[in-house]
Amino acid sequence: MGKNLLRTVPASPWEGLAAVRALAARHPDGLIDLSVGSPVDPVPDSVQRALAAAANAPGYTTAAGEPALREAMVRWRARRYGGDLDISHFVPVLGLKEFIALLPQFLGLGPGDVMVQPLLHYPTYELGAELVGATVLSADDPELWPAETCLIWLNSPSNPDGRVSSPEILRAAVRRARELGAVLVQDECYAEFSWAGPDDGSPAPSLLDPQVTGGDLTGLLSATSLSKRSNLAGYRAGVVCGDPALIGGLVTVRKQIGLALPAPVQAAAAAALDDEEDVRAQRDRYRARRELLRPALEAWGLRLSGSEGGLYLWGSRGEPAEETLTALAELGILAAPGTFYGAAGASFVRLSTTATDAHIAESARRLLAAAH
Repeated sequence: MGKNLLRTVPASPWEGLAAVRALAARHPDGLIDLSVGSPVDPVPDSVQRALAAAANAPGYTTAAGEPALREAMVRWRARRYGGDLDISHFVPVLGLKEFIALLPQFLGLGPGDVMVQPLLHYPTYELGAELVGATVLSADDPELWPAETCLIWLNSPSNPDGRVSSPEILRAAVRRARELGAVLVQDECYAEFSWAGPDDGSPAPSLLDPQVTGGDLTGLLSATSLSKRSNLAGYRAGVVCGDPALIGGLVTVRKQIGLALPAPVQAAAAAALDDEEDVRAQRDRYRARRELLRPALEAWGLRLSGSEGGLYLWGSRGEPAEETLTALAELGILAAPGTFYGAAGASFVRLSTTATDAHIAESARRLLAAAH
């Protein structure tokens, strides 16, 4: 019998939180889970109506996206970032995790090829490379990317540490990727939540900005999820845009293996992309939660780092992550250890602001009480 790849896939790191979760659950006022970034706020009414209206969908749909969704993707990108991309630059995907995990296979990576990811990284980048036998390198400095590099992942605002890459950083990455002939993809899942700049709702810099690309999208892709911006994690809907040659190839392979969004989800995604008002409201919710939780964590002794974008607060008390995790669990607060995101996170923890207003307020109360 041949190699059984399913036996080599590592277990989810979240399974390792059972003991600390049990400790947090023993708190007399209950457990507050700030370890995951799963939205808790309502799906916008406009999205729910669109989903219901499209429910009678007996036929197959298209991997490239139905016309209404494709046109909504173009409108959204032009409205948020400017530029003149058309429908040939876009493909909808079944949430970003599926796209991230399968892209190395779609690009034909294998043994001897190198995939680069950030030093602090979302674990699925690495899993995608491992599934095809490619070598994984964690490196932020483009000069460290070797000649064998075929695929490079950027992530801004970053999960877990909330760093936001400047246009200068992105330009350096593009230059090096083109020297190597590698595909460069920026995961922009949290782009709508950039906190460091002017409070005007502007998204974080995109890899596809003409200031970054010089107007040439060859080899470049931007990947965006609707999970966080529109609370659609349960719908599994994302958008990939960029180099039309790469997009065309993605459409072809996705068509052949049946990776098309269900028609009702396509209708819902189109409505979400057109609904800026709800995105602004959601951004305000996360800002308020962040402004409540951040000073409480700092008073408790967590030194925050990065955290200028995204939905997480990333910090350290100068001790192994497991010790900080346990100290938080004793307050009934469950966080994620930085070790989930690479060796560089060994002394850090990540806390999510996707919990309810009540849970964020109660977390702040417990932290402040413990600090005094």
